[in-house]
Amino acid sequence: QVQLVESGGGLVQAGGSLRLSCAASGRTSGSINMGWFRQAPGKERNFVAAISWSGGSTLYADSDSVKGRFTISRDNAKNTVYLQMNSLKPEDTAVYYCAADRFPYSSSLPGTSSGFGSWGQGTQVTVSS
Repeated sequence: QVQLVESGGGLVQAGGSLRLSCAASGRTSGSINMGWFRQAPGKERNFVAAISWSGGSTLYADSDSVKGRFTISRDNAKNTVYLQMNSLKPEDTAVYYCAADRFPYSSSLPGTSSGFGSWGQGTQVTVSS
């Protein structure tokens, strides 16, 4: 089991930027694919982005909602995954969750919540218009 703690959320004006961090701990934390999801009030949790355990591959949500604005990255020396969010919009307001793949060294990046086995507690991002 991997333990995940998110940070970096907050209140920002539209057009601004935030960088979310997810600190991972546990025996396999450095060898796990990681992802970010978000859940707006009254809506389901949606996939945002994922990154392979090596950092060599990334996957973003199919919709145009985050492409070109959000960037996922990781620093395995720090066991930390990041989500850089630029040009934020009010519709980006949500609780953002970090997640870890169910298995270490998995060769395929999961793009749905069922592919992830560990979750953080979430961090609130609020974008004002």
